[in-house]
Amino acid sequence: MDVEGRVKEWEEKVYKAWVSKRKERKQSFITPSGITVKPLYTPLDVKGDYMEKIGLPGEYPFTRGIYPNMYRGRIWTIRQYAGFGSAEDTNARFRKLMEAGQTGLSMAFDLPTQLGLDPDNELAYTEVGVVGVSMFHWKEMDIVMNSIPLDKVSTSMTINATAIELLSMLVATAESRGLDKSVLDGTVQNDILKEYIARKNFIYPPEQSMRYAIDLIEYSYKNIPKWHPISISGYHIREAGADAVLEVAFTLADGIEYVRRTVERGIPVDDFAPTLSFFFAGYTNIFEEVAKFRAARRMWAKIMKDWFNAKKTDSMTLKFHTQTGGAELTAQQPEINIIRTTLQALAAVLGGTQSLHVNSYDEALALPSEKAAKIAIRVQQIVAYESGATETVDPLGGSYYIEWLTDEIEERAWKVIQKIEEMGGMMKAIEKGYPQAEIAESAYRLQKRIEEGDLVRVGVNLAYEKDWIGTTEVFRVNPEVRERVLQRLKKYRSERDEIKVRDALNEVRKAAENSQVNMFPYILNAIKAGATVGEISGALREVWGTYKEPIIF
Repeated sequence: MDVEGRVKEWEEKVYKAWVSKRKERKQSFITPSGITVKPLYTPLDVKGDYMEKIGLPGEYPFTRGIYPNMYRGRIWTIRQYAGFGSAEDTNARFRKLMEAGQTGLSMAFDLPTQLGLDPDNELAYTEVGVVGVSMFHWKEMDIVMNSIPLDKVSTSMTINATAIELLSMLVATAESRGLDKSVLDGTVQNDILKEYIARKNFIYPPEQSMRYAIDLIEYSYKNIPKWHPISISGYHIREAGADAVLEVAFTLADGIEYVRRTVERGIPVDDFAPTLSFFFAGYTNIFEEVAKFRAARRMWAKIMKDWFNAKKTDSMTLKFHTQTGGAELTAQQPEINIIRTTLQALAAVLGGTQSLHVNSYDEALALPSEKAAKIAIRVQQIVAYESGATETVDPLGGSYYIEWLTDEIEERAWKVIQKIEEMGGMMKAIEKGYPQAEIAESAYRLQKRIEEGDLVRVGVNLAYEKDWIGTTEVFRVNPEVRERVLQRLKKYRSERDEIKVRDALNEVRKAAENSQVNMFPYILNAIKAGATVGEISGALREVWGTYKEPIIF
C-alpha cells in the first residue's frame, strides 16, 4: 500500500476510533495566526521540488539559512535593547551588559529624541529619558559610547524620523576619536513606513519622510560601507496586533517600496541591496514562528531575483534581527515570562536569525532592571550553548509540519502582497488605510480568542492567581535625570558658535527644498556645528510641515 492509502487507513481505523472514545482537548487546533493544524503531517503535505522549495543552506532560495554553516561558524549577535535616562546611565548599563556577555549594542531613545524635540521643549518635559536615552547633541553620543570601541562593536539604533541626525552623531563621535566613519558597523532602523502603519512616531508627510529614508540608504552605502542603513521592521507591526502572515506580508511589502524608491534614483540594486536588513518578532508558538522566518527568507530571495533582477547572492539574502514578543509577556506572574522568552528565543534561532534581543521578564511592568536584563542574556547563552539547536543547520528543516506550514504562510502572505501591489504599492496602501485596518482587525480577533479562552495565556486566562506574590524588582528612571540633561543642553548652546549653527541650519532648509540633493551631508554638517536634534527637525518642519494621519475607522 502506498503512503496515501496507508495514511487514509490510519485516519479511519486508528485515529478516528481513538478519538471517538477519548475526546481531544479542543474541537479544532488553530495557530495564533488562524491557521488550522491537522493532527498529523506526512510526505503528502509537502509539495514541490526539494531543491526549488527548500534547497541547501547558503544557496537560493535560502529557505534553510543564508550561510552554509550558520551557527556552527559563529553564534548570532547577542543584543540587549537598552537605553534610559541620561547618557551616563545608558553607558553604565551598556558596559554591564557587555560584561555579562552581550556582543552588540542596541540603543533605545526617548520619545522627544524620536520625535525631533529637544528636552527643553514644553511637549518633551515629562518624557525626557523615560523610555530611552535622551540624545539631543552629538556630545551626548560621545558620553554613551565612553570606553566602548566604536571600530570593534556593532551598534544598532532604534530611530526612524530622526535617523540621519542620530547616525550623524555616531559619525561625529567616531571622527572626534580619530576614526573614519567607514569603520562603523551596525544598523539604524530608518523604517518610516512601519511608523505610519503601526508605531506612529512620524514627523513629516509620507513623501518627504521617504525621501529622508532613501537619502540615508544612498549616503550610507556610499560612505559607511559596513553599516546597514535600514532595518525593515515587522516587529512593531506584530506588536500592534498583526498575525504572523501579516507581519511577513507587510514587512516585505515595505521592503519592496524601499528598494523601488532607491532603484528609481538610478542606483543599481546590487550596489545597495546587500546592506538592507530586517527586524522580526519572535513569538511563543515555536513552529509557526520558525515557518514564518523560513517563508520570509524564501519570499525575499524570489522578490530580489525575479522582481528586481538582483544578481549578487548577498542582494537576495534576508538578514534579520529578532526581538522576542513583548506583547505576549504578562504583568501577571512576571517571572514566568522567562519561560516564554526562552521559547521565543529558541524559535528565532531555529528560524535562522542573525541577531537576537530577548525581552526581560519585567517587560510588562517597566524598563528592565539590571537583574532582569542579565537573565535575558543568560537565556540566549543557554540556547546557544546548551540546547543543541546550534549544532546543525536548520534542524527543523524536513519536518512535514514545518515544511507544510512554511508553504501555508508563504501562500497567504503572497496574497496580501499582491493586494498591496494592486493598490499601487505600500505607500498608496497606507494612504488608503489598508494595513492599518488589517492590523486592527487581527488584533481584535486575537484579543477575542484570549478573552474567550480559546488562546491560552498562562496566568491570565489559565492558572490565574489573584494573590500571586512575586519578587519582581520594578525599575524606575531617576527623576533627577531631567535636570542633568537640561543643564548640559544649556551648556552646549552657550559654548557653540551660533553663527556657524545658524548657517548650517539654513543649509539644511535649502537642501530640504531641493529634492535633487541628499540631505545627509547637510544634517551631518549641522550636527558637527553643534546643532541639536530639535533644531534640525525644526528646520525640516518649516520646509516640509508635519503629518496628521487621516481617520480611517
